[in-house]
Amino acid sequence: MLSLLLGIYYLGWLQPLELAAYDQMVRLRPTLTADPRLVVIGITEEDIQVFNRWPLSDEVIARLLEKLSKYQPKVIGLDLYRDIRYEPGHDQLRQQFQTSDHIITINSLGYSETKGIPAPPNIPPEQVGFNDLLLDPDNVIRRNLMFADTADTTFYSFSLRLALHYLLAQGMNPDNSPVNPNIIQWGKAEFIPLSHDSGGYQTIDDQGYQILLNYRSPNDGARMISLTKFLYGTIPQSWIKDKIVLIGTVAPSAKDLFFTPFSPAAKKALKMPGVLVHAQMVSQILDAVLGKRALFIFWSQWGEFLWICSWGLIGATLAWSSRNAWIITLGNPFLISLLCGLSFFLFLHQRWVPTTTPGLAFLFTSGTVIGYRAFQAQRQQQIVMRLLGQNTSPEIANALWNSRDRLLADGKLPGEKLIATILFSDIKNFSTVSEQMPPETLMEWLNEYLSILTQCVQTHHGIINKFTGDGIMAAFGVPLPRKTEAAIAEDAYNAVACALTIEDRLKQLNQQWNHQNFPEISMRVGIFTGPIVAGSLGGKERLEYGLLGDSVNIASRLESCQKDRQSGICRILIAYQTLQYIAESFEVESWGPMPLKGRQEMVDIYRVIGWKKTPNQGTGNREQGTGNRK
Repeated sequence: MLSLLLGIYYLGWLQPLELAAYDQMVRLRPTLTADPRLVVIGITEEDIQVFNRWPLSDEVIARLLEKLSKYQPKVIGLDLYRDIRYEPGHDQLRQQFQTSDHIITINSLGYSETKGIPAPPNIPPEQVGFNDLLLDPDNVIRRNLMFADTADTTFYSFSLRLALHYLLAQGMNPDNSPVNPNIIQWGKAEFIPLSHDSGGYQTIDDQGYQILLNYRSPNDGARMISLTKFLYGTIPQSWIKDKIVLIGTVAPSAKDLFFTPFSPAAKKALKMPGVLVHAQMVSQILDAVLGKRALFIFWSQWGEFLWICSWGLIGATLAWSSRNAWIITLGNPFLISLLCGLSFFLFLHQRWVPTTTPGLAFLFTSGTVIGYRAFQAQRQQQIVMRLLGQNTSPEIANALWNSRDRLLADGKLPGEKLIATILFSDIKNFSTVSEQMPPETLMEWLNEYLSILTQCVQTHHGIINKFTGDGIMAAFGVPLPRKTEAAIAEDAYNAVACALTIEDRLKQLNQQWNHQNFPEISMRVGIFTGPIVAGSLGGKERLEYGLLGDSVNIASRLESCQKDRQSGICRILIAYQTLQYIAESFEVESWGPMPLKGRQEMVDIYRVIGWKKTPNQGTGNREQGTGNRK
C-alpha cells in the first residue's frame, strides 16, 4: 500500500492535494504589513472613467512619469505595454524614456501558442523586464520566474529588474556561487532554482530560473495610490522618495487579474492584479537579499521519501501495537494533527515539505494494518471458538479474547499447566432409559437435559469441554491460569455450586417429564480440584481443546465410584483436594478414604449434601447456588 502511494505521489497525482495544503499554510501564517520600500500607482476603474479611455493615452503616462521623477523615486516600474502609439502624447512619453535611466518597462515573452509583446522602441535592454507570470496547473500563481534563457539571450523578469536597480544602488551585486554556478549568491541570500519535484511539486515545468513566491500578505503588500489622486492631489514626498514605484492597472475590466493562494478564502476580490503580484515578487527579493525573509528551501527526494515512509511506519506501528479501539480512534487524529503542526512549523521556517502524502501514508498503512489485524482476529476467534466451542460464559469468552495473543501460538493453544476444578456428570442407568424411547425422541429429550447442564455451567463461569453422550465434562479455571489461592477456591466453589444448581433444575425437569410421560432420572457428579495441562490436541485438519492430567481422571472416577450408592436424584462426590477450598460453604458427608479404579493410592471422598445453614437461614435454600461467592 505504501509503495503504491509513493508511486502515485511521484507520478504527480497527489500534487493538487499538496498545493491545496500549501495554500492553506500560506493563509494561516501571520501576514506582514505593507512593504515601506514600495509604492503602487494603481489605475482603477474610476481613473479609466475620468480619462474616458483604455488604454490610457501616452500623454497621461508621460505626465505621470514626469511628476513621479520630481519626487525622486529610486526606480519606476511601468507595468503597461507601450509597444505601439497611444496618441496623443507619444513624443512626450518617448522623451521621458530617453531622459531617465530609472524607468523599467515591460515586454512579454509569450508562449508557444501566443506571440510575445515587445518593449517600447529604443529602450536599453537593462531597462526592460518581462512581466510573464507562471501559472500552476490549477491557474494559481505560486512561482516567480526570475530568468528565462534562449540560445543566445537571457531575459530578466520585471520584478528582478526593479530589485536589481534598487540593490545595485546600495552596492549589492549578485554573483554565481563558486561551488555551483546555478546558485546565485546575492547579499545574505542564496538563490537556488526550483526543480520539477521541489516541495509538493512533481510535474511542473521547471525551465528558466524559478523560485517559490513568498507572498507578503493577501492584500496590496505595498502602499497604493490611485492615478488621479497622484496626478491631481497632493502627495507627501516621503511616500515616493527613494522608493520603488510600480505603475499598473488594478481595474477588473483590464482583466490583468490572477488567482493566488489567498483566493479560496477571499470574501471580495478573488484575484490579485498583476502589478500587485509583481510588487510581492520585488518585496520578496529585497527581503531575501537583505536577510529579512529567507527563501524557501526543499528536502531532497530521499529526505521526502524518508519523511513519507516514517509517517507510514508510525501509522502501522500505532495500529499494530494498540488493541484498544479508543487509542486508535483518538491517536489517529492526534498524530495527523501533529503531522500538520510539524509541516506548518517547518513552513514558518521556510521549509516546504509534503503534508497530505505523509498523512495519506499514515492513514493507509494504519487502515491496512487494522484490516489485517481484523482478519487475523477473525481467524483467531474462529480458532478459539473451534477449540472451546460456544459453551463458555460471556466473562470467560471476553477474557479469552483479550488474551488471544498470549494464548495462541501458530494457530494453537500451547499446553499450559494450571490448577483447575473438573466436573463430570452422568445419568444413572441411561441405557435402560434410552431403550424406552424412539431415537428421535431420545435425541430431543437428551438435548433438553444437556442444555440445562450447559446453562448451569456457563452461569457459574465454567466451560463445557466435551459432551460424553449422556453427560458432560466441564472445567472451572481454564484456559486462563489462576494466580492466587483465592481464585482457585472460587473455581472450586463455582463447580460445587453448579452441581447443586443442576440438582435443583433436574427436580424441575423430572416434574415436567412426568407430565409428558417421560421417565424421571437421577444423575451422578464427580468433582476434583488439582493440576492439569490444557491446550490444543490434534493436527491442522482437526483440533480440539484438551484437558489432561491425573486430576481429570480422578474427577471421572469420582463420578462412577460405587454407582449403586445413591440416596437422591443427584449424587455429588468430591475429594479432600476440593473440600479444603469449599468447606465453609457446603455441608458434606465423609465417605472416608476409598480406592478408585486405576489408582493405587486411596482418595479421601466426601458427598456434598447442600449449602451450610446460617443462623438466619431455613432448610432447603439452594437458590444461593446460582451466584458467585463474594
